[in-house]
Amino acid sequence: MFKQKGKNLSESDNKYRKEKVSERAVNKKWSGHHVSECAEESPHIMDRLGGLRYEKAPAGDNRLAKVSSVARSRTFREKEGKVLLEGRRLICDALSAGASPQMLFFSAVERLQELPLDKLQQVKLIKVKYEDMKTWSDLVTPQGVIAIFSKPDASRLAFPKDIRHQSVPLFLICDNVRDAGNLGTILRCAAAAGCDRVLLTKGCVDAWEPKVLRAAMGAHFRLPIFPNLDWDEISEHLPKDVIVHIADNCSISSKDPASAPVSGQIQNVTLDESSESDSDEESDEELSLPCVKPQVYHESWAQKSTALVIGGETLELSLEALGLAEETEGKRIFVPMAPGVESLNSAMAASILLFEGRRQLLKVADKTSRRARSKMF
Repeated sequence: MFKQKGKNLSESDNKYRKEKVSERAVNKKWSGHHVSECAEESPHIMDRLGGLRYEKAPAGDNRLAKVSSVARSRTFREKEGKVLLEGRRLICDALSAGASPQMLFFSAVERLQELPLDKLQQVKLIKVKYEDMKTWSDLVTPQGVIAIFSKPDASRLAFPKDIRHQSVPLFLICDNVRDAGNLGTILRCAAAAGCDRVLLTKGCVDAWEPKVLRAAMGAHFRLPIFPNLDWDEISEHLPKDVIVHIADNCSISSKDPASAPVSGQIQNVTLDESSESDSDEESDEELSLPCVKPQVYHESWAQKSTALVIGGETLELSLEALGLAEETEGKRIFVPMAPGVESLNSAMAASILLFEGRRQLLKVADKTSRRARSKMF
């Protein structure tokens, strides 16, 4: 069914084939052992490399097509607890962090040798043609290796010690960030800024979507990421003395910061149906919204455990985020911009504020260290 008719397929042919395979595969009832079942559909042509046995996929083998298409479905990832990782660096990062691989496709023995073979002893290894890899890969130039992993649990991963030692008490909360490229870039910035962890609320794009993984550049395996959280779960992942601030990416006049609107158009915030009043006379002006004062980003705001909320660009910031900021006496942090610029991209705002937060926290830590040394002498 999926056998190639020629070596060179047009982009439209590739897109059509991917869509058809994905549609048929998703419509099937997948069991928890489906990935391993797929591995038994074709004859075994075995070979060895460094003590590892791998299978050479015969002509017409469609396992890569099935696995690649279905593993990119969010429904499949959430229901079956499996994710697809592509590329040597990402797979190596996952293996180093202790993630559990189940199946690995590679196009050349050299690609397999670039991986830590000692961590692939129990993995189903399948050698496929590079042309097949190009057909089903999301990359313009595939690296020749795709793996299926059990969905990693941040609480069980072993993150690099040198990176964790450089972390600061800075926590990132993503609220309704729905663009995959933006979320991936934000995660990459969070890892680079040494954030302690990242919390994703329900409504954010899936952190394990391929586009997020590509943009994050391995951030998933450099700091803990806790996805799909309700707001009442957020506090469980934060220190008790944390101060929660809100990133305001709107254009603000530095001369009049008090007039700044809250990021995400809070003036249009919608209440849940259960909280609506039966009275037709109640107006929007009577709604008691949380009061969060503005503050320019380069002034002091990160002096101890600090959390920063980054909102999406298309939806208003949630009332829960504003309430948490008000409760902890946080601020809405803004970056003054030249006239005529409406707002910053969410990822851009996150990068500026996270690194400023890191700078301030390191400055506090340095002062504390100096005081301690002076007392010793």
